[in-house]
Amino acid sequence: MELHLDLIGGLAGDMFIAALLDAFPTHESAVLRAIESTAAAGQSVNCALTPCRDGILSGRRFSVSANLGGESGRGLVAATAAHSHTDWSSIRERLHRAPLTEPVIRHAVGIFSLLAEAEAGVHGVPVERVAFHEVGAWDSIADIVGAATLIDALRPHRWTASAVPLGSGRVRTAHGILPVPAPATARLLLGMPTLDDGIAGERVTPTGAAILRYVCPPPQAAPPGPVHARTLVAGGTGFGARKLPNLSNHVRVLAFESLPESAAGGRIEVLEFEVDDQAPEDLAAGLDRLRNQAGVFDVTQVPVFGKKGRMMMHVQVLARPEDVDTVIETCFRETTTLGLRRREVHKVALTRRMEDVHVEGHRFRVKIADRPGGRTAKAESDDALPHESHARRAILRRRAESAALETEPTPHA
Repeated sequence: MELHLDLIGGLAGDMFIAALLDAFPTHESAVLRAIESTAAAGQSVNCALTPCRDGILSGRRFSVSANLGGESGRGLVAATAAHSHTDWSSIRERLHRAPLTEPVIRHAVGIFSLLAEAEAGVHGVPVERVAFHEVGAWDSIADIVGAATLIDALRPHRWTASAVPLGSGRVRTAHGILPVPAPATARLLLGMPTLDDGIAGERVTPTGAAILRYVCPPPQAAPPGPVHARTLVAGGTGFGARKLPNLSNHVRVLAFESLPESAAGGRIEVLEFEVDDQAPEDLAAGLDRLRNQAGVFDVTQVPVFGKKGRMMMHVQVLARPEDVDTVIETCFRETTTLGLRRREVHKVALTRRMEDVHVEGHRFRVKIADRPGGRTAKAESDDALPHESHARRAILRRRAESAALETEPTPHA
């Protein structure tokens, strides 16, 4: 599965959780249990995933509140109510002590480690001496634990994200008034594609930026150009608390599953180059060796005219993606080309099979293809080579093809 984050309004921890739970609601109870299990002694935790509609779209909102000593609200400090900050070592120790699975703890610590490194860089202190303020509050700990739980539960093989809206203006923090994006957020977004959509305010929180960098660090944050065929299987919308002018403040998640190889056809590498300074017999020998290279589907050659009207040979090689490096090495070893062009394309292929038939005591291999208009058959020409005349070979091939079309498919293990 592949998951893509469409950062329309921006990103915060609660928006990330809300979008994923909107797409995959079966994981709601696991997220709530994980967050509640990390509450401090004597602290009660209330999590809520509620329907939300902002007048444009509908989706989910995720909220967490904690109660300690009669005082409640989102943003209470996890350690004690009397302090306005929590040091990184205490948060890490608390996560390791929590009754969470090892993967969830690893993801949560990984996200917080990114935050700690960003804060350390901003303030010029060692990572171990970092003391969190807003991000050390209970709501951010809860958001990161919830995000870690979903990351482990879904386990996509790839995450991507749209360009990050930077926002603008100023934000009030425990360090005073800071520019947007906040310094720690800006460090976490280094190397990621960003955009300025003209809407001011804090669009990405430090927690949101840390989660984003953890799941899709540069350069994989931006989705590639052409991608292989895939099916959209789920989508979810998570809303933030702020109201943005003329823009729905949400993040959308899209989930994709790759099509089976038999349906999608798979991917294939195309290598192309020209040769104008190699003797024809030597080039023919080199291309034969290239055809026999493991991972090569086919090699074709076409005469073309190059600069100054010189005749040369255009060569195209089709290869398996996993073998392409070895195939490229063979191209340079067996020909005189100094460079080649490489691209990956999507292959669409008909369902086909090979059948063995016997005609007049001779074995023929016949390829049968299932086409929209019906099945077709093609006998392997090499199997007719022992026969002397063209007419005789053609008759035997036609009989073999007719016999193959009448056979039932051979079962394969």
